[in-house]
Amino acid sequence: MPRSRSAALAAAWLLALLEAPGAPARGPQEVPPAGTFAERLEVSEALLDVLVTDRDGNVVLGLGPADFRVRVDGEPAEVSAASFYSNRRFLDAAGAARLGLDPAAVPDRRTFVLFFDDQRLESFDNPELRQRQLQAGRDAVAWLRRELAGNDRVAVVHHDVRLKLQQDFTGDLEDLERAIGRAARGQDPPEDWPSRQRPADDSPSLAASLPAPPELARATADVHEAMTVLADAARAVPGRKNLVLFTTGFGDLGPGGVFRPDPRYDPAMVRALNSANVAVYTVDLVPHATRHQLEAFFGYLAGATGGLPFLDVVDFSIPLARIARETNGYYLVSVRLRGALEGGAYREAEVEVGNPEFRVRSRRGIGFAAGG
Repeated sequence: MPRSRSAALAAAWLLALLEAPGAPARGPQEVPPAGTFAERLEVSEALLDVLVTDRDGNVVLGLGPADFRVRVDGEPAEVSAASFYSNRRFLDAAGAARLGLDPAAVPDRRTFVLFFDDQRLESFDNPELRQRQLQAGRDAVAWLRRELAGNDRVAVVHHDVRLKLQQDFTGDLEDLERAIGRAARGQDPPEDWPSRQRPADDSPSLAASLPAPPELARATADVHEAMTVLADAARAVPGRKNLVLFTTGFGDLGPGGVFRPDPRYDPAMVRALNSANVAVYTVDLVPHATRHQLEAFFGYLAGATGGLPFLDVVDFSIPLARIARETNGYYLVSVRLRGALEGGAYREAEVEVGNPEFRVRSRRGIGFAAGG
């Protein structure tokens, strides 16, 4: 990367950004649909959302297509475009224009899913786990009170013996506080099944795409299955989905009691999450300063989906604040692919930028829907 380009980018994130609550959504929602998928299709381009931050977690601005390096199935792929989307307005219009950004752009919408992997069944001999789950709920409510912007949408789910949708996507803080309280306490929603109708406003919906209650219960007995079904339901929601998973970890333990991906569940779960553009931020509920066998799970799932792992957590508001800060802006990178793909195909993807001082995260796969 030329020295002048690096210098400009190193300072780019210093641009002040101003919240614009309540503005209509923009960004990936405006990308024209790829069309109806047939049994076999020629896919010329795919879209990857990419987070680029400095060492302190601040969003880096001003990157273009030439700054990204993408490999698909291990082979270099052509980057045809790179557009920046943010949930904030640019305060310095002239500075934004110099970076090739639209200072008048309508702020993008952030979508979050708060997923509580219920620890009540695991906490009979360890009541501290239950207290940690309750603390995570309280800290999540406090985080939303500070961070929730008018254009943000949040859904709340929890899993015990099946997946339960506590609250579909909404920006209503009071509804979210009640839903988080129920999820943290392991309670059922007030109705066995939330309305399958879309919200009254323009919020997206998980309920509209989830299976009916009997089928949902059968399909989500295991938490891996719950994550997979949830990802499939989120596929219809535009843009990047940020899933915050409060858990002690789950998966297979190999020789020596060390975590390893479970071949029965993990590949399908990761593919579903990446195909639906869901980034998982794994947050450990195990008490502070406690080592445990599933620690490697957190890095595995977060790394595979473009999220971040958080272990040894004292105050849950700290990882939540980090997640909020780094999701203020991302790049939508267009990649040209070669050859025909079957519906349901999946390709491994890896993204880098030229400046080694920047940190890059993206999902590690591109999936294509089968049948439309």
